[in-house]
Amino acid sequence: MASATAMASLRIPCVRQNFGGSLNPKPDSARLSMAFVAPSRAGVSYSLPKLGFLRRSELETRPAPLHAVVPQSEFLAGKSPIGLNGSTLPLRRRRIEPSTVCSAAAADGDEIAVPSGLEKPSQSFADKYPALITGFFFFMWYLLNVIFNILNKKIYNYFPYPYFVSVIHLVVGVAYCLVSWSLGLPKRAPIDKDLLLLLTPVAICHALGHVMTNVSFATVAVSFTHTIKALEPFFNASASQFVLGQQIPFTLWLSLAPVVLGVSMASLTELSFNWTGFISAMVSNIAFTYRSIYSKKAMTGMDSTNVYAYISIIALFFCLPPAIIIEGPKLMQHGFADAISKVGLTKFLSDLFWVGMFYHLYNQPPIPWSGLHHSPMLLAMS
Repeated sequence: MASATAMASLRIPCVRQNFGGSLNPKPDSARLSMAFVAPSRAGVSYSLPKLGFLRRSELETRPAPLHAVVPQSEFLAGKSPIGLNGSTLPLRRRRIEPSTVCSAAAADGDEIAVPSGLEKPSQSFADKYPALITGFFFFMWYLLNVIFNILNKKIYNYFPYPYFVSVIHLVVGVAYCLVSWSLGLPKRAPIDKDLLLLLTPVAICHALGHVMTNVSFATVAVSFTHTIKALEPFFNASASQFVLGQQIPFTLWLSLAPVVLGVSMASLTELSFNWTGFISAMVSNIAFTYRSIYSKKAMTGMDSTNVYAYISIIALFFCLPPAIIIEGPKLMQHGFADAISKVGLTKFLSDLFWVGMFYHLYNQPPIPWSGLHHSPMLLAMS
């Protein structure tokens, strides 16, 4: 009993904590019975922290929270947490910055609400006016096509060799593609054996249609050739119906009837009509129709600029043999000499270069802009 009483009156030193925020807190008379200061020895003074003394009975009876944890209900009620020595801790409210939240629209097409302080990304001219950009490309396509047709017909007036001129068209286009690749505009896409096999039928049909179109240009009026080529939608619909097995609505056939009737009447009344020009234009329609069919089977992830470049390169190899075999001897004998004697060497070479350049430009826009880099030829194929 005496030991228990002595143990009960035993005082245990503990560090007095200051949770109240004051620098020099006053000791609690109920809990702190004396202050202990260490004596100095040999002139050396030790500065020790102030210690308080708690009775063992107080330490046993008082709950000692390990952490200043406040239940959620008490925190919401505004109660302060309890410190290790039983004192209350002042709540320090931390201001939470509102996060940047963009409220997405519930329906497609609505704008996203952007909070203040953030600027919307600036839209390009092509994003703001897509219809204007599309119309510009269609206008440029027709303009370049008209220039090509006029210059092409002028060349045939003094140099009637369509197979050789067709080769020149592709040579200039291939040279243009090689220069563009070397400059990285665009970056050349790699090609493998499988892709080459897919693009070869497309290139063969492209080469055949291109050569036959030029044969028709050289033998009849340009207007008559384009009149015959106006039947190409009819051939495309026929191929889709009977080759691909796609059902064509009857209303579409009715809409093509005036085109067929108009071409027939124009052919009967054409002053420059001849069978070579007519058959050549019809063969080009059939070739371009099959080009459309094969292009649908050869859809790849490659961009149209690289696709058309590879098609031009492959088509060039198929256009060279007939040009050499059919027109090579005549060109070597008198073809080149007659053309140079009529217009001069500079004019002759300049016309060949520019007709090839305009042919490539109207088939393939030189600079892709806003994703509208599909050539008219590829648009027709799709």
